[in-house]
Amino acid sequence: MTPQQIDLVKATVPVLRENGVALTGYFYNRMLGNNPDLKETFNMGHQRSGAQAQALAGAVLAYAENIEDPSVLLPVVELIAHKHVSLNIQAPDYNIVGENLLHSISEVLSISMDDPLIGAWAAAYGQLADLFISTEKAIYDQHQQTKGSWLGWRNFKIAKKVVESDEITSFYLQPVDGGALPKYEAGQYISVRVFVEELGLKQPRQYTLSTSPQADYLRISVKREDQKGDMVPGWVSNTLHSLPEGSEIEVSAPTGNFYLIDPNKRNVFISGGVGLTPMIAMLNQLVTLDMPQPVTFIHACRSKQVHAMHQHIQDLKAKYPRLSTFTAYDSPHPGDKLGEDYDVAGRLDLSSMDSALLPVNADYYLCGPMPFMAEQQKALVARGIPAENIHSEAFGTGGVKH
Repeated sequence: MTPQQIDLVKATVPVLRENGVALTGYFYNRMLGNNPDLKETFNMGHQRSGAQAQALAGAVLAYAENIEDPSVLLPVVELIAHKHVSLNIQAPDYNIVGENLLHSISEVLSISMDDPLIGAWAAAYGQLADLFISTEKAIYDQHQQTKGSWLGWRNFKIAKKVVESDEITSFYLQPVDGGALPKYEAGQYISVRVFVEELGLKQPRQYTLSTSPQADYLRISVKREDQKGDMVPGWVSNTLHSLPEGSEIEVSAPTGNFYLIDPNKRNVFISGGVGLTPMIAMLNQLVTLDMPQPVTFIHACRSKQVHAMHQHIQDLKAKYPRLSTFTAYDSPHPGDKLGEDYDVAGRLDLSSMDSALLPVNADYYLCGPMPFMAEQQKALVARGIPAENIHSEAFGTGGVKH
């Protein structure tokens, strides 16, 4: 990019701060209207809620703010690249996105496509697209070189469903072709794609693999998103929960850059709600190694009724003295037993927790809703835990990794 083009992109930062969501919302409507086949790639639930437009607006703003040194965005690029690979996004798709983005800028700002600002953003987008394409190619190449892995979508059948709580069910998925499965990293995820009757099209969603690698199945544990106030039911989660055993769905290969880093170090897992799924996978991975170091497993949810895999954790705790647990129930039911089912009623408060459960020299893993994770991150740093030892990922649009 020329210095003049960089200056033009930087000059749009105030506009993006003020009108970024309007621009990205217009962009998605334009692109999906012109390319309806992409509706089976994009999360239409996030389109419905506006979350996708908000996430993209934040990303475009961050890119414009750092246009002179985009390398500071590399951790975010890597995170998004794994999601793109999971959705089988290919290099030619970037041409479609770029064309619609530039026309959206032109139409929303009422400027000609010949305006120097469009040229500047074309150069900026080209630079960013090249970064994503090269990052994603490396991930695709890795999948090709991994035994049992695959590219794109592969048909799996739901071999077994296990109800884990009032809201969460585990799905045991086996490849229809009977072929091998890869040894993935505990904490990684897959995309599943199902036909949503209400929409009349297929929809993908990403779910963490909720156990360590197995020879003949993948397992995901999915929370059924019910109607709550203004929040409408989740299209894919409800479709999955309604499918009988034996049904076929499409699955992408395991990927993601949030996973257990060092099994030979002390590890602390902190989760909220269905955010416990990668923590269970990591814990099960440590079990296969006979739990070489002490582990702390901290979980927060509403009550025992929605506490998935509670018994599994209790069984592991009885077998492995190195495993310590702490559970907070926001709204325990009368039958929930303090000291047996949970340790404290109310919100999880790490600031008052026994220091033996939160050692300074451990690796920390956080997963859950964004506000929950931000609160735990802040509490850990306040306790003297080095920020570089805290690793986090949010489910939903715009995951976070520190």
